[in-house]
Amino acid sequence: MAKESWMTEFPDMERSDLIALRKSLDGAYREFSREYGDLIESFFDPLLSFLVWFENLLIASPWLLVLAAITGLAYAASRSWKLSLGVVCSMLAIGYFGMWENTMRTLSVITVCTLLSLLLGIPIGIAMARSDRVQKIVTPMLDIMQTMPAFVYLIPVVMLLGIGKIPGVIAVVIYAIPPVIRLTNLGIRLVDKEVLEAATAYGASSFQRLWGVQLPLAMPTIMAGINQTIMMALAMVVIASMIGVKGLGQPVLKSITNQYFTLGLLNGLAIVALAIIFDRVSQAYARRTQKHLGGVEHA
Repeated sequence: MAKESWMTEFPDMERSDLIALRKSLDGAYREFSREYGDLIESFFDPLLSFLVWFENLLIASPWLLVLAAITGLAYAASRSWKLSLGVVCSMLAIGYFGMWENTMRTLSVITVCTLLSLLLGIPIGIAMARSDRVQKIVTPMLDIMQTMPAFVYLIPVVMLLGIGKIPGVIAVVIYAIPPVIRLTNLGIRLVDKEVLEAATAYGASSFQRLWGVQLPLAMPTIMAGINQTIMMALAMVVIASMIGVKGLGQPVLKSITNQYFTLGLLNGLAIVALAIIFDRVSQAYARRTQKHLGGVEHA
């Protein structure tokens, strides 16, 4: 009887302890956000200022100038007139259907998130490639970041920073940064040891081996990581619109809640067009880099 009583009371005791733990954690996070929320928000003010400036620049600039700049960048990366023509046609279709401003907002957010992911991700990937200990520490964190549902990222960020552009950027970066970290690490580790030994024999320092040998040879793999980061950032556009990030995601969200089929379809196709442009341009640049390296090795 005593054993049965203990077995029946234990679930209630465990449940009450769990509730108490959850309440204490929630209270601690609320106190932390009230105490340090403004300080953390002020830390991101320069990033917010740059994002607002870049967005206003894209929107205020003449559409023809923006189109020429995007097409020029696409051609410089791909050296393909066919791809550049496809970029022109896609952007003209976006403008024709009245989605130009939202596309510029989305483009500014994706550009800033991608640059931030590269500034953070490539050094972390290099550190992982140069230290097995760092790799053991970072790899589980990347696993959590890639398997956790995207909506979960929004909860602590919104509670800490509220609704706006910066929480959206942080959520997008957390979601999109793992591929560039993993593939930077992989690309550097796959560099032939004999090449590194030859560079060392010629008196190259550790920094010279990294900058002059490992990164150039790993560039195709790193570009694949950049490509995946851009795709994942675009995938977060609709989710980020739920916390106030303006762009193509908000009309899609509006179409879901109000059953506006055409609105959601057109803005969804605009997101797809941006994804295809980024994907094709980055892949073309990676192929050009690989051919260049292959030519050097062959020579």
